[in-house]
Amino acid sequence: MAQNNLKTTVTQRYFNGVRRNLEAAADAMPATKFGFKLSDAQMSFAEWLNHSTERNYSDCATLKAEAAPDAAKKVAGLKDKAEVSQALKDSFTYCAAALDGIDEQKVLASPQMTYSLLHIVVHNNEIYGNIVGYLRSNGIVPPSTASRMGPKGK
Repeated sequence: MAQNNLKTTVTQRYFNGVRRNLEAAADAMPATKFGFKLSDAQMSFAEWLNHSTERNYSDCATLKAEAAPDAAKKVAGLKDKAEVSQALKDSFTYCAAALDGIDEQKVLASPQMTYSLLHIVVHNNEIYGNIVGYLRSNGIVPPSTASRMGPKGK
């Protein structure tokens, strides 16, 4: 039986795709729309991305068996596109390194590590599902749709 099937599947099938979609969504949304909310009761586009960033740092720190990096403490106050987008990308880079270094048996032996591994992909897909409405409400084709449409549909 091949080693690290879970790690490979999580990374290649789920993590890389949602990472690509969230980073591309951040790039696609105009800077003037990072404060946009679908309704007053919802988070802004920037707040959704910050939420992803915070959880990435938390979950991936668990996978690395270390405290979240200092960058995680600065996320809540970020509002502008450049800062929010860069923080998101940095958190995904941190997670990619965490995933690269995991030992499947160690992860599966720990309920908290298993939760963190699954949460990285499940939660980020939930966040992406939410922000698709923000993109579409602003006339932007979501990256996951645009990638299937080819060059003419973008």
